[in-house]
Amino acid sequence: MWWFNRKGPSGFSGASTAEEVTAGVDARGLVAVITGASSGIGLETARVMALRGVRVVMAVRNVAAGHRASEAIRAEIPGAGIHVLEMDLSSMDSVRRFATEFEALNLPLNILIETGVEGRIINVSSSAHFVTYPKGICFDKVKEPSRFISLIAYGQSKLANILHSTELSRVLKEDGVNISANAVHPGVVTTNLFRHRTIINALVKSIGRFVHKTVEQGAATTCYVALHSQFTGISGKYFSNCNLDTPSSQASNAELANKLWEFSSKIVSS
Repeated sequence: MWWFNRKGPSGFSGASTAEEVTAGVDARGLVAVITGASSGIGLETARVMALRGVRVVMAVRNVAAGHRASEAIRAEIPGAGIHVLEMDLSSMDSVRRFATEFEALNLPLNILIETGVEGRIINVSSSAHFVTYPKGICFDKVKEPSRFISLIAYGQSKLANILHSTELSRVLKEDGVNISANAVHPGVVTTNLFRHRTIINALVKSIGRFVHKTVEQGAATTCYVALHSQFTGISGKYFSNCNLDTPSSQASNAELANKLWEFSSKIVSS
């Protein structure tokens, strides 16, 4: 049960579901690439996108799980347009193969979720970005994961999501490209995120049903920002509970965002 029901300016709250916030939206003709779409929030995002008429490309590491998920969506939504392509974000070779396979589909790309139409990029971050290292991003440790403290490193990765969205937004605007880039916090959701951490996972499962969002609620902000016309032209922002929110001071650091962009560019081009 989600206890925080106060609605924001959008008319929605943390208790709103993805179906509720996209009710009445006709998104036929749009194509969305959704990473991690075989389970959890990614799967619910894919389902609701398909429900609203979006052709969904599920980018997944486990292709078999992706096909099972796509079949479940088609069983519920006859005629849903869904493609399943393999992509492991930890491998640049896999990312490049995905790009080649997606290009072969000969489809436009209107929405990219890392779940005359303006393209939209939505990076799924987290309020965990407030809990990170004092300097924000430890660039000197990136290639040595054994030096990280796992939970703080997770916060660092979520901070990186927001910084990336901010800098990407700046670059796109500078280049005159009509694509927005925003970051969202889905809320604290009981998923399989901590499946490899037995004690934490047990606590999340036992306490989560009282204080956490459901998966349906967790997918709401992503779907809302991806599909609603009121967000046309809004870029470089951070959203939670289907409303505009304020991230940490580190997430608003333009210098840090640019440094991360340059650092990442060197890694992916090597």
